[in-house]
Amino acid sequence: MSELLLELFSEEIPARMQSRAAEDLARLLGGALKDAGFAFAAVRSFAGPRRLVAVIDDLPDRAADVREERKGPRVGAPQKALDGFLRGAGLASLELCEIREDRKGAFYVAIIEKPGLGAAEALAQIVPKIMRGFPWPKSMKWGAGDFRWVRPLHNILCLLDGQRVDFEAAGLRTTAHTFGHRVMGPGPFAVTGFENYQQILAGQGHVLVDAAARKARIEAQMAALCEAHGLELVPNPALLDEVTGLAEWPVALIGAMDPAFLALPPEVIQLSMAKNQKYFSLRDPKTGALAPHFIVIANLEAPDGGKAIVAGNERVLTARLDDARYFWDTDLKTPLEARVDTLRDVVFHQKLGSVHDKSERVAALARKLAPLTGADPDLAERAARLAKADLVTEMVVEFPALQGVMGRYYALQGGENAAVADAIADHYKPQGPHDSVPTAPVSVAVALADKLDTLTGFWAIDEKPTGSKDPYALRRAALGVIRLVLENGVRLQLKKVTLPLIDDWSGQAAGAAALIEEGESPAQAITANLLAFFHDRLKVYLRDSGARHDLIDAVISPEADDLVAITNRVGALEAFLATPDGAQLLAGAKRAASIVRIEEKRDGAAITGAPDPALFVQAEEKALFAALRDATEQAGKALEEEDYEAAMAALAPLRPVVDAFFDHVTVNADDPALRANRLRLLNMFRESLRGVADFDKITG
Repeated sequence: MSELLLELFSEEIPARMQSRAAEDLARLLGGALKDAGFAFAAVRSFAGPRRLVAVIDDLPDRAADVREERKGPRVGAPQKALDGFLRGAGLASLELCEIREDRKGAFYVAIIEKPGLGAAEALAQIVPKIMRGFPWPKSMKWGAGDFRWVRPLHNILCLLDGQRVDFEAAGLRTTAHTFGHRVMGPGPFAVTGFENYQQILAGQGHVLVDAAARKARIEAQMAALCEAHGLELVPNPALLDEVTGLAEWPVALIGAMDPAFLALPPEVIQLSMAKNQKYFSLRDPKTGALAPHFIVIANLEAPDGGKAIVAGNERVLTARLDDARYFWDTDLKTPLEARVDTLRDVVFHQKLGSVHDKSERVAALARKLAPLTGADPDLAERAARLAKADLVTEMVVEFPALQGVMGRYYALQGGENAAVADAIADHYKPQGPHDSVPTAPVSVAVALADKLDTLTGFWAIDEKPTGSKDPYALRRAALGVIRLVLENGVRLQLKKVTLPLIDDWSGQAAGAAALIEEGESPAQAITANLLAFFHDRLKVYLRDSGARHDLIDAVISPEADDLVAITNRVGALEAFLATPDGAQLLAGAKRAASIVRIEEKRDGAAITGAPDPALFVQAEEKALFAALRDATEQAGKALEEEDYEAAMAALAPLRPVVDAFFDHVTVNADDPALRANRLRLLNMFRESLRGVADFDKITG
């Protein structure tokens, strides 16, 4: 067994690509070696600003030998067929083959034995191939060659048990040395193995190879700075990951800014720090307010302790925040309402009009939805009309991520109702599965209206998501509607709301040509398709929440458009099936459905119609018929009252009569009329259950 160490050393790799690149290198290298016949435990991989590293601790010196049997032509076959077989098998004559027999006669079998490749030989073939096809999201060419890599490559270190594996890739011959920090320890450094490699880089080279070690160093240094200055770090996991990928030898330094900048909204300060400068914000632990300090992660230990680095970063931040203060002061001179008309010049979509057009549509819809969320219709309409106005402010043009957030500040500065201001900030939410969901009634109404307008508009012009492509984030919008409805208990009938919206679009037929069924209008066809899309997203949401996929399928019907009712019914069905009555009834339902399907297939016709009580000859038939009538009536009343637990409970008394029916009644009676009537009774049982859920779709 040997240790493999592979390092691909290049110019700076973007931080966002490093983690995935390390995973890809481990996956590709491990897969190729195993395909070549090498058995080992795992590939460890690491990524940093200038290197990708892979290590295998127990790589065999040689792959296992391969013995292959290849069946050939029959004995006595034409010479041309025999010659082709020998060429393909790499054999000189038929004497090297075995003759075997089966029921069709004797035939030749070539026995091909291939010795396993040595590890060094295999790596010399595998690594260049992996490098040439490496799946970088973006790559580049340099020099005169056609090789592509994320950034220009400078060195390939490949050692097998301390010995260099000789091959060439990207115009580079492999070496037995690596390079360290650009400034603090450039190298080169000769290495003999992974442990030696790590020690040399961490010591002389001032490079931490493991991203986890770099992150831990950053966290520890920031915690020490906060403790020393009596401050608290504002958590920013994404920024922490990013700076971990930017610094080979991270050094945390604390800087200060003019306290006057704290008059700006805190979101502006934090975003400017994190996005533009990669700084961490700090706050006063006593008040929770931002402090006039920041932490910057340098990539070296400066001789002056970082004073010059801090001073330079303080000057840059001052310039940035001066710009932000100018934007803030300029924006406050124009009331938010006065900006609404300017949205006429901002295109939302060529076929869907301007952002002003969208705002008007959303305002009208928010007023209609307000009673469902418990919101004041006037406030909902007002918030929706102002919600997009901050898109034309100086601050949002500079920092698009602050859209909505700045609108709230400007609304409050303009004297708007607090509920209106909050709705402006929250109407984009939730923007993903982990984003918070608005709960204030006005915010919920506006957020729903905004997302429903987007979905119905794009469905009307036939710009639906396809495969993995979703350029308008419509899946996210649908999930947002689902979360807003379910997490706030909004009783929204989707078809009732979306059909009129789609019907208003003059171009609705564009999205309906392939959808229209007999008797449907274009708007009805599009609405049905959009509802099916909601059903698909709801299934994903409920499965992620722990619900069984088969129970979701059993409850959702093409017409079901009340998401709260669907979810409640799934929960009630799951609870019912967990009881002995529910489990036994499911077994009976499946048995009945199986019998009906078999007989329908045998007869070539569907079983329809109600059973005739006059043809019942056994007490069990009569009892089942009576129980079905009672259960159907009680379950129907419970469903009308949306008491799904009661609807399920109404089915429980069916269990003993169903069991008795199957124990004592022969369905396939000799009398054709009796057989047909009993099949209709079983079909009645099946259809009665479907009023509550489609038990045929439950896996059991």
